[in-house]
Amino acid sequence: MVTAVAQRLASQRKEIDDTLAAFALSPTQLQEVKAKMRVELERGLKKDSHPTASVKMLPTYVYRTPDGTERGKYLALDLGGTNFRVLVVKIRTGMRNSVRMYNKIYAIPLEIMQGTGEELFDHIVQCISDFLDYMGMKNTRLPLGFTFSFPCNQTGIDKGDLVCWTKGFKATECEGYDVVDMLREAIKRRNEFDLDIVAIVNDTVGTMMTCGYEDPKCQIGLIAGTGSNVCYMEEMKNIEFVEGDEGQMCVNTEWGGFGANDNIEDIRTRYDREVDGGSLNPGKQRFEKMTSGMYLGEIVRRILIDLTKHGLLFRGRITERLKTKGIFETNDRLALLQVRSILQHLGLDSTCDDSIIVKEVCGAVSRRAAQLCGAGMAAVVDKIRENRGLDNLEITVGVDGTLYKLHPHFSTILKDTVRELAPNCKVDFILSEDGSGKGAALITAVGKNTYNIDYFFNSFTEKGDFIALDLGGSNFRILRVKVSHEKKQTVQMESQIYETPEDIIHGSGSRLFDHVAECLGDFMEKQKIKDKKLPIGFTFSFPCAHTKLDEAVLLTWTKRFKASGVEGMDVVKLLNKAIKKRGVNIMAVVNDTVGTMMTCGFDDQRCEVGIIIGTGTNACYMEELRHIDLVEGDEGRMCINTEWGAFGDDGTLEDIRTEFDREIDRGSPNPGKQLFEKMVSGMYMGELVRLILVKMAKEGLLFEGRITPELLTKGKIETKHVSAIEKSKEGLTKAEEILTRLGVEPSEDDCIAVQHVCAIVSFRSANLIAATLGAILTRLKDNKNTPRLRTTVGIDGSLYKIHLISHPSVSARYARRLHKTVRRLVPESDVRFLLSESGSGKGAAMVTAWASRLADQTRQIAETLAEFRLTKEQLLEVKKRMRTEIQNGLSKNTQSTATVKMLPTYVRSTPDGTGERSTAIRCIFLKIGKQMTRILDMQ
Repeated sequence: MVTAVAQRLASQRKEIDDTLAAFALSPTQLQEVKAKMRVELERGLKKDSHPTASVKMLPTYVYRTPDGTERGKYLALDLGGTNFRVLVVKIRTGMRNSVRMYNKIYAIPLEIMQGTGEELFDHIVQCISDFLDYMGMKNTRLPLGFTFSFPCNQTGIDKGDLVCWTKGFKATECEGYDVVDMLREAIKRRNEFDLDIVAIVNDTVGTMMTCGYEDPKCQIGLIAGTGSNVCYMEEMKNIEFVEGDEGQMCVNTEWGGFGANDNIEDIRTRYDREVDGGSLNPGKQRFEKMTSGMYLGEIVRRILIDLTKHGLLFRGRITERLKTKGIFETNDRLALLQVRSILQHLGLDSTCDDSIIVKEVCGAVSRRAAQLCGAGMAAVVDKIRENRGLDNLEITVGVDGTLYKLHPHFSTILKDTVRELAPNCKVDFILSEDGSGKGAALITAVGKNTYNIDYFFNSFTEKGDFIALDLGGSNFRILRVKVSHEKKQTVQMESQIYETPEDIIHGSGSRLFDHVAECLGDFMEKQKIKDKKLPIGFTFSFPCAHTKLDEAVLLTWTKRFKASGVEGMDVVKLLNKAIKKRGVNIMAVVNDTVGTMMTCGFDDQRCEVGIIIGTGTNACYMEELRHIDLVEGDEGRMCINTEWGAFGDDGTLEDIRTEFDREIDRGSPNPGKQLFEKMVSGMYMGELVRLILVKMAKEGLLFEGRITPELLTKGKIETKHVSAIEKSKEGLTKAEEILTRLGVEPSEDDCIAVQHVCAIVSFRSANLIAATLGAILTRLKDNKNTPRLRTTVGIDGSLYKIHLISHPSVSARYARRLHKTVRRLVPESDVRFLLSESGSGKGAAMVTAWASRLADQTRQIAETLAEFRLTKEQLLEVKKRMRTEIQNGLSKNTQSTATVKMLPTYVRSTPDGTGERSTAIRCIFLKIGKQMTRILDMQ
């Protein structure tokens, strides 16, 4: 008898274990889920496979996470379930950033969720109206961010076509339509208020932005609640169906659709298929139906029914309530410690054994959900790590959703799974305390934020035809730049390069500027614009003291230039004198670093640093006016040209300068000056290598001690040779070719040694540039008082370009060395390096366009206000006329017709400091005196 009972219990236990075994995923299965998810992520990003990918990877047009500079008051809407939330969010910056929120929650009845689209959006607008009344803000037009937690195909930050409803919504005439337009139309129908809808936001993106405001490392958003989804910051170059290759964009994965192509059928159970078949969208959102709170309770209910049918639970009795779909809510399943009372509420007479089994069922279903989310997250973080070319990644995930928040073990299982499947990624999870509504406000703030270089890029509306001159080396460039605004802002450029002969570089200043004028005349003739009066921007890449935008006094020549009579003179006046007959007008003189910053700023308005790494080296950046003691004013910013090439001229770099640096300096046209530039710039790098090779040959370390006359000749090794030799494989062949031309018969070991010398010299250059740039970035970070700096650096110059364009493999050495060192020295920063494709000439045209428009505005204002300017003669005449009117007003005969009435007030004195009492006594005696006089007169 006992044996029979034991066997029956063992059999029952086995049936329960067999049922739940399908929910237990092995490490191998989880690795397969991760691998399949990674494949689908990639398919969703590819243009060809995107339409059929189960993970849609939808663009959000959110290009960055918050950087702490956001401010203002915003309205946010949050629609993603049966409750709809309206919020007002106030973002403040200062000594301590703060976000204050006021919100109200509104229910969405089932008949509206599954009615018409018009009814749904009318209900939303009615809720907004009630909230604005409640807040007393109906007459305020606020920017609005709309958290819409359903799959949308976005074509802009404020445009999103609903792909399909999920989470029980089925409102008609919505799928395939722009939900922002539907909201705008509903606002128009109500005709009570107006809102500026800036952004439509998925809840995952809102969560990422909310948490990103607190933690700059947060670049992933996860929702684990009613639904399940993830977003993350993807490299633009990987998103094939969106224009642009630079920077990042947040991608809404919509991973709930994972499995639609049957690639996870091996881990789906019959309970999953039953839940899917009975849902509003069979065959869709399969991964979400295995992982989200909306469906887990239903999976548990179906398992319990199955076990009860087999006599394994509740004595085999199935109540009507247990048969009711949706009765076993996920919230009930979360309260694992109250199983007995929940079962009683469902009309189930349960034993202690029943309660234990129900707990096991709930645990198995929720554990699988957490593991599947962890496998998906492991695929995402590994992709981000590989995108960035890192061995190890540190990143933060912002999380929201009741399942993650309330389930006692979900978060732990999720984190453990990520750790096991992505061992090279250190992933922190932070809980979004304020929901995705705050994130919608932050995205709205980011969308409204101009990222501007202050006024210039606040609204770049300049258009027209401009000329840019670019003088900074032996080659002189002239550009014609056309800026147009039709459907899309565009810049068209045509340019020509003219050589500046050595005798002109070292001749007189008048010869130099006459040469520039001649080249300009030739260019205008070829462009057939000789009769046009075009504004000119002048990129002059030498140290100048600016007093105005179109005034620049040359401090000192650099880069081998020595034209006489120019130092201490205004180069704009000298150039204007040379070209005055050609009908052009110089609006601005620009340093090449400033031109580079402006050029890159046209493409990326976050660009606030410009660097030249070419024949010379220099940097500029946007500094706070309050810190520039040489210029009046404290508000706003101004671009500062650092002229950092002279760094070390006071001896501060003596400890790192070598004998070769000193030898180059002694042989230069300007000994003791531009010492930093001589250590890092392209003009001197080849010569540094040559001097090192000569010394090594003298010491018998190279070329068997042979030194040829060519090797002893200054300038025989150029910087382009250095970059060519650095190239890993072809570089050895190039080294042999160059050394042979120098009369040296190099061995293979010689070539390897020379390649090493070239690498060391260029590495030092990249490292020193990174260190000085690090100082600028740290200053920008301190100026902004932000925990993490997000900025863009515009770069131009032949040294950087030769490595980056001609020899891509070397860019992994020079450019990557530069970028890596910056990251190491300024770890609290996210810096994008943007190569200036058009040189600094385009930037000069940008400044010229702005200066030209400003000049036109100034002229128009001056004409309008001309009548308000009075000459001295006019003022004297006014004075004379007023004197006459004063007299007329005082005279009894003319007072009635006087325009200046001169009315008495009977206040007979001003205070004299003796106090009110003495004044009153004087008035009394004066009055008595007058009365006595009148009496005597009468007598």
